[in-house]
Amino acid sequence: MTTLASVRDGLVAWVARRSATRWVLGKIGSRAFALLPDRALVPLKRDGVVPVAELERMREAGAVHRIPVPFGLRVWLVTGQDEAKKVLSDTGAFSNDYARLGAAVGRLEQSPGGLGFADPPDHTRLRKLLTPEFTMRRLSRLVPRIDAIVTERLDAMEAATGPVDLVQEFALPIPSLTICELLGVPYEDRDRFQELAAARFDLFGGAGQALGAISESLSYMEEIVRRERRSPGDGLIGSIIRQHGDDVSDVELAGLADGVLTGGFDTTASMLALGAIVLLKDDAARAAMRDDDAAAAPLVEELLRHLSVVQVAFPRFARHALRVGEQQIEEGDVVVVSLSAANREEASDFDAGRAPSSHLAFGHGAHRCVGAELARMELRAAYPALLRRFPNLRLADARPAFRTASIVHGVDSLFVHTR
Repeated sequence: MTTLASVRDGLVAWVARRSATRWVLGKIGSRAFALLPDRALVPLKRDGVVPVAELERMREAGAVHRIPVPFGLRVWLVTGQDEAKKVLSDTGAFSNDYARLGAAVGRLEQSPGGLGFADPPDHTRLRKLLTPEFTMRRLSRLVPRIDAIVTERLDAMEAATGPVDLVQEFALPIPSLTICELLGVPYEDRDRFQELAAARFDLFGGAGQALGAISESLSYMEEIVRRERRSPGDGLIGSIIRQHGDDVSDVELAGLADGVLTGGFDTTASMLALGAIVLLKDDAARAAMRDDDAAAAPLVEELLRHLSVVQVAFPRFARHALRVGEQQIEEGDVVVVSLSAANREEASDFDAGRAPSSHLAFGHGAHRCVGAELARMELRAAYPALLRRFPNLRLADARPAFRTASIVHGVDSLFVHTR
């Protein structure tokens, strides 16, 4: 049963890592999160790797649902796929501006910034800085390094004795080191970078630890940006500096780099761990991923759809009154899209033979994850390599340590036998 303390800590840690500023807790107060009723937490809960049955019942009952929350807010949960696409893509009707939450709550005075909480034209300008760095042509330079990182982690697993924690030895280091390559983090700083990345997503370390890690991470990013100003490298930060110079400030660029970490670390790590669980329990999928190169890409898409590790999208705020599905949304209402529910409208079960669909695992519309192709590259490289290196790989945990209620679903440890 979910306790108020675990709900509070999980949601506070999410706000901390998504907002990346210390003022949030001071303005809202961590105890306020414990006031959330159980129904409001349904979109954040799972039964193992799949959403709880209540979320499925909600989706079957209707596409849009009123969710009771404190703070005097009117909040709606969208579970239908068509309705989800409408909300996620219509920037004219819905705003992502975090300042609107401050106006609704009456306590927040400062926006955390970043792509996720920005509207056009600011969002458009910031995204244009990042988009060229995430084209397939630009990302292709990372392929040899991703393969090398995967091999290094498999070597470390093979050298270990006894059960191996797949999270610590495989799922976390791969996206962390890949992001180091992408951003251009110096090799001598990568151990520190990985420690900061892991600490900021540690739900059990408490919100205070997460906030401290975020503060240190942002300071470190600004330090990296200042170095890159003096001598721009080949990574994302150096490339943006060479192309845009003083048109982008150090603080702004550090925030974008930190956003790349936020969006690409925990999500990919969770996919690697949860995807391994699914594959190890499905013989057909396991064999196809291991033996058929052509099967890897569609299997990854089915895993992305089925797992939907980012359970809900950033909240949207209605700019004016409108109808979504059968519900009347009023100006200022908060609308939250359940990506995991919308992705199950087509099918609830995992099917290794299902043709890829236009799933919402990376979101939709203007705010669709800019790093989607990078995540796919990592998953397509890691899963087959893991299963080929360890043909007898099997779970050592009968009950893995799944997160209880979280925006990004995952598992905090996953011990496996490699022999």
